[in-house]
Amino acid sequence: MKAKLHAAAGGVALLTVACFWISTVAAELTGNAETIAAAKAAILAGMVVLIPAMMIAAASGFSLGKGWKSPVVQHKKRRMRIIAANGLLVLLPSAYVLAGWAEAGRFDTAFVVVQALELVAGAINIALLSLNMRDGLALRRRSTRVLRAG
Repeated sequence: MKAKLHAAAGGVALLTVACFWISTVAAELTGNAETIAAAKAAILAGMVVLIPAMMIAAASGFSLGKGWKSPVVQHKKRRMRIIAANGLLVLLPSAYVLAGWAEAGRFDTAFVVVQALELVAGAINIALLSLNMRDGLALRRRSTRVLRAG
C-alpha cells in the first residue's frame, strides 16, 4: 500500500512540475502579458497540489527505503534532497515573485532573469523526478522477481 501511495504521489509531483514548466513556456511564447500573468497565477495556485504530493512522495519514499543498502535507493535519496532544496530555495520563491510581478505588469529584466532561473530549476527537477521514477520502477520489478523466485 505504501509503495502505491509513493508511486501515485511521485507521479502527481512529476506531472505537476511538468505542467507548470510547459504552461510557462507556452505562455511566454504567446508574448501576451495577460496569458503570462494567468499562467503564473495558476502555477502559484497549483502549489496546493504540488507541495503535498512532494511531501507524501518524500515521506513514503524515505520510509520505503529505510534500511535498504542498495545504491539505487541511495541515488534516489540523494536526488530527492536536491529536488527538495531546488523546490524550496528556487522554485517556490520564484513562483511567488513571478506571480506578483506578472499581476503588477512588471515584465522587466529582473522578471526575465528569475523566469529563466525558474525554467532551468524546473527542468532539473523534471529530470531528477523522472530518474527517481525510473529507478523506483526498476526496484519494483526487481523485488517482484525476487518474490516470484522465492
